[in-house]
Amino acid sequence: MFRRALFTMSTFKTEATEYTSNRLGYWDKINSNRPRKWPDYYRDKIASTYSQLVPTGSVVLELGCGQGGLLAALKPSVGVGVDFSKAAIDRAKVLQPHLNFILADVQNLELGNRIFDYIIVSELVNDVWDVQSLLESIKKYCSPSTRIIFNFYSHLWNIPLSVASKIGMASPRLPQNWLAPQDMKNLLEISGFQPLRHWAEVLIPIHIPFISDFSNRYLAKLFPFRLMAMANFMVARPFMAPAKITPSVSVIVAARNESGHINELFSRIPDMGAGTEIIFVEGNSPDDTYEAIEHEIAKHPGKQCKLIKQPGKGKGDAVRAGFELATGDVLMILDADITVPPEDLPRFYDLMASGDAEFVNGVRLVYPMEGDAMRFANLIGNKFFSWAFSWLLGQPIRDTLCGTKVLWKEDYRRIAQNRAYFGDFDPFGDFDLLFGAARLNMKILEVPIRYRARRYGETNISRWKHGLLLLRMVVFAARRIKFI
Repeated sequence: MFRRALFTMSTFKTEATEYTSNRLGYWDKINSNRPRKWPDYYRDKIASTYSQLVPTGSVVLELGCGQGGLLAALKPSVGVGVDFSKAAIDRAKVLQPHLNFILADVQNLELGNRIFDYIIVSELVNDVWDVQSLLESIKKYCSPSTRIIFNFYSHLWNIPLSVASKIGMASPRLPQNWLAPQDMKNLLEISGFQPLRHWAEVLIPIHIPFISDFSNRYLAKLFPFRLMAMANFMVARPFMAPAKITPSVSVIVAARNESGHINELFSRIPDMGAGTEIIFVEGNSPDDTYEAIEHEIAKHPGKQCKLIKQPGKGKGDAVRAGFELATGDVLMILDADITVPPEDLPRFYDLMASGDAEFVNGVRLVYPMEGDAMRFANLIGNKFFSWAFSWLLGQPIRDTLCGTKVLWKEDYRRIAQNRAYFGDFDPFGDFDLLFGAARLNMKILEVPIRYRARRYGETNISRWKHGLLLLRMVVFAARRIKFI
């Protein structure tokens, strides 16, 4: 029995070595004299998708980099490409001299103590002997904020690609690993990664004027056409706790015409983590909100509190002003009307401190509400927008307009740096943060809260005027996030 086990292990290693050796010879030949045929259009589409996912100036590692064209297209501040084909690496060093290329087997990486913002694995999982070993080998080059992006062929394209190879429209292909998205999700989870979202790209991989671009931009994202797309994309993160396990907190309270709630806010906002500061951004109220905050700050000298006048208009402007002043590691938004109980904030904090989430959104639509908390038309609107944004962002978003949102300060800075991509058109601030978090592929979780009716003053939101604005945001986001 023992001799048989030894023989089996030896056979397995021999098979793995032969598999890798055959592929090495194949790719050396391809990269020594690579033909430029119909896949050029396909590769350009893949590069375009990656450029939407990886911000310019990132620190990027690409596994199975070939001649480095995709890595160069991402314009990294530091770019490292790894491939086991010497012919590929030699050409990459000539074509992309500003990038770093390493000849190595991606299943046995030794890159020192480097950490990368993004790790790109383009069409490699279709080709390697052991996908799980590949995934396990890259975890040491990740921080909690690293994103790993994959694209791999759909199984439905097995026959079309074989036909294209036989008629000379594509390079001959060796047998492939045909992974369904669920297979890839499972491999990620057993290797210590968390899948964040997946989607399909490229319905037509050859250039047909107008038809290809229209089909690939729109139809490939819609059922049932997306089932026939050629490329599956998937984004994942390493599942690991953040470096700061007891972070400090800044609670930003935008307050306009909220004088009657100020005393209660001071008594109900809990202390969290390594310390909690409360930043009031007063919205130039016609009532005495500013004076009420000043009075309560004087009554509570032991609390870390700041008070500023809002420089502009709208809740979004107030939240940004508060975030700029904040010193905490974790940023929290709490509406001054106390419709979201301040006592729920530790639930949000725990998800951040544990590393389970990178962005936490409150959801008001789970538990029963008080009778006057939300009008029926508002409820219907919220449910529609929750469906629309879940579809757009690729992660479940039950309640887009709940005022309580929590994220890391360092992630907010990254969102702010990328704000130009969407523009400054959100008076609420909710969508600015949600869009930004989705674009950075942050892990979003939601905390159900019991939504209360306002007891003082009136809402600052116009149901119909702002509803139309939200609809415009959906259309705008579709063009910037989904149909790109």
